[in-house]
Amino acid sequence: MNAADYQSFAETWESRATIRTRPRRILENDEKLIYPLSRQPLVLSDTFLRGCPEQRDFALVQTLYKFINDVVIFETEIVDKTARNIAKNRFPVAFPFACRYDAMTVVVDEDYHALVAMDFMQQTIAMTGIAPIELPDEIELSRAIPAAVALAPEHLRGVIELICVAIAENTVTGDVAAFAKDDTVKQSIKGLMADHLLDEGRHSGFWSRLVRIYWHTANEDDRQCIAQILPVFIGQYLTHDIQKSFDLRLIASMQISDTARSALNSEVSAMAFPISRHHPLVANIVRFFRSSSLLDSPCIQSALSDYLV
Repeated sequence: MNAADYQSFAETWESRATIRTRPRRILENDEKLIYPLSRQPLVLSDTFLRGCPEQRDFALVQTLYKFINDVVIFETEIVDKTARNIAKNRFPVAFPFACRYDAMTVVVDEDYHALVAMDFMQQTIAMTGIAPIELPDEIELSRAIPAAVALAPEHLRGVIELICVAIAENTVTGDVAAFAKDDTVKQSIKGLMADHLLDEGRHSGFWSRLVRIYWHTANEDDRQCIAQILPVFIGQYLTHDIQKSFDLRLIASMQISDTARSALNSEVSAMAFPISRHHPLVANIVRFFRSSSLLDSPCIQSALSDYLV
């Protein structure tokens, strides 16, 4: 794809964007879960089930708060920054007006997603009476993108930022889709995820197309350089350190015995997905490399060989 082939999704945004079409979601006071059990392995462990099963809802509420906090950081500090610079024609890679217009709709959508997430946090605090514990002030991308950009020569730093954001947006889309299908969770939260997914599906395609436009113009030396940086980004993006720190803080805040706390701390410290092709997010990342056409290039195939089946 080259820039001249780009088709704006402006009409689709006008008719389908959640900020234009969705009512406020109200949290239900029912028996369904506030957060999927499958997304907080701590509460499914034998140690937790034996030692403190009554802490399940507290742990799930706190994990929801972290998820909301992550969404706000991701949308407002990472995606918003790149999309806004593209929209205002301040990005190192020049894109035509249609791309820049669509980038501004992404800014609007992402800031709205952050607002809705914050609304859900307020509703949850009011309904449960549970205040958030200390939440992280960064997410994995807060470290991974600067680390990757720092490895690039000056003329490729914007490109690396673009590709990293595109990878993240495509990864999040698949993750949100799984969340939206979980029937154990309150309907309002499933609805929130479905709303988010509707917009993110559009965004993931947008970022993939921008990367395709750039890649169409990139010379072989630049492609080789980018290929060598991408594994560094993926390795840092898929780390478990921030989640582990949060889980240890969560355990410290629970009203449980010292024995249970010590056992849970040991369990969490040992818990991590290997950063390999078997990591649950890698399939989404590889799917992006295919859809953006990067994986058609031998240098990308070689650099990502550890993640390809």
